[in-house]
Amino acid sequence: MTANIDELRSIARRIRGRVLELSFRAGTPHLGSSLSCVDMVVAAYWGELKLDPSSAADPARDRFILSKGHAATTLYAALAMKGYFPDSWLDDYAEPGSALGEHPSPGTPGIEVATGSLGHGLPVGIGLALASRIRGDHNRICVLMSDGECNEGSVWEGALFAPAQRLNRLTVMIDYNKWQATGRSDEVTSLAPLREKWAAFGWRAVEVDGHDIATLAEWIQAEPDPDGRPTVLIAHTVKGKGVSFMEDDNNWHYRIPSAQELAKAFVELQLP
Repeated sequence: MTANIDELRSIARRIRGRVLELSFRAGTPHLGSSLSCVDMVVAAYWGELKLDPSSAADPARDRFILSKGHAATTLYAALAMKGYFPDSWLDDYAEPGSALGEHPSPGTPGIEVATGSLGHGLPVGIGLALASRIRGDHNRICVLMSDGECNEGSVWEGALFAPAQRLNRLTVMIDYNKWQATGRSDEVTSLAPLREKWAAFGWRAVEVDGHDIATLAEWIQAEPDPDGRPTVLIAHTVKGKGVSFMEDDNNWHYRIPSAQELAKAFVELQLP
């Protein structure tokens, strides 16, 4: 990794702070969903993936796709910290004419694909992985999905296709925070046992702690599976992670923090 674990945890805290600020200032929802995937985004951008503004136009670059586009604030904060665009761009997030909409769109530096509608990121990532193999590139493709997104049929079509094509340079991370907009993920659709389902489709399927940045980074940079299997990380997470009064509370799927709640959250995150 390009930073030690203490530095990575500090980066994650700072990103959580920016996510909270953006939600408060712009009045946008999906705060809990954005907080749950912070550590996975940090593992991708500060791990061994070649994600850097200097190679943003290189066809053989590593690719990161935030398929759960409703967590855009987490990605925007990370991209600003990595230098893809000025930090000042965050100041008018979600305002009319802003370069940073509520969901990611191509044209914004560092954004590979529009991901407002769920179920699109994995098929696009599979297409990129297949194209890379045809060209003879050796880049990595990483897709971050939500557990609720696994309701989509396009996800399971892709899950069948990728192992058949032996796309072993593709890694999927599933933010398994156990919630979606209207209830528990395993109650809305029968997701469990999620790891076993992906394994049965032919994936190298691994359950991990989705807040263990070091372990996530190790798997993202792991050697491609010698049997040709793509890798899926079933990342167990907590919705609203990092702020005690938001954790595992699905009201924060849509709630906007007040000024007092923002201040309280900053104290917990040990941010100024």
